[in-house]
Amino acid sequence: MDGPLLHVFDMDGTLLRDTSASLEIAARLGCAGEIRALEAEFAAGAVDTRGFAAALYDLWRHLTPGVVAEAFDGAPWIGGLPEVLADIRARGDRAVVVTMSPDFFADRLRGLGVDDVVASGFPPPPFRSALDPARILVPGDKVTAVDRLRAAHGLDRDSCVAYGDSGSDVPLFAALRHTVAVNATPGLRALAGAGYDGDDLRAAYALGRGLCARTRTSGYGRAVGPSTGTVPEGRVTR
Repeated sequence: MDGPLLHVFDMDGTLLRDTSASLEIAARLGCAGEIRALEAEFAAGAVDTRGFAAALYDLWRHLTPGVVAEAFDGAPWIGGLPEVLADIRARGDRAVVVTMSPDFFADRLRGLGVDDVVASGFPPPPFRSALDPARILVPGDKVTAVDRLRAAHGLDRDSCVAYGDSGSDVPLFAALRHTVAVNATPGLRALAGAGYDGDDLRAAYALGRGLCARTRTSGYGRAVGPSTGTVPEGRVTR
């Protein structure tokens, strides 16, 4: 169908280059080593998102809003992010971030021009109430969140483009036709419609728009196979 597009971005490892919200906060709290070990366990499947969140909650008892703001502002965001968000808005499309990281960090992306943020629900820092495991997202929740948002705007799945980098994006990449692997693991790249390695989100965004344009023209099939459409590092496509 023609009409607006829903651009769905992962945050950790995708919009955040080679890092995560948890690592950026941990670096300022002096517990980066513990978080790296926890992330390794998560990548290996030894801990799930709810176990990960519970560990964060215990480690971050002294977290303050000021530390969160410092971590967000100092984080290495991928190049071209403001320009991509501005272009999405100018076209009448919508930018969405769906992440399993804490909402008190991810929600700050609204100030950069992201229209909707779906993230794991934590108590606001400093923590004064218990963590609710039911509010912590699992990878399959990315599909549920996108389906809810696109339905609210009268869009079908072919009007959605997902951008991600790792295993937590697999369910969403399996559900959508238009997907772009950004600095991604080999497993996710194998599922993606296109791939990009580099530090300019504008290139990945151009690939995503291209996937939709070709599908809307042909009316069927993936626009670009997983081994084609890769943009060399540093190259910007429009």
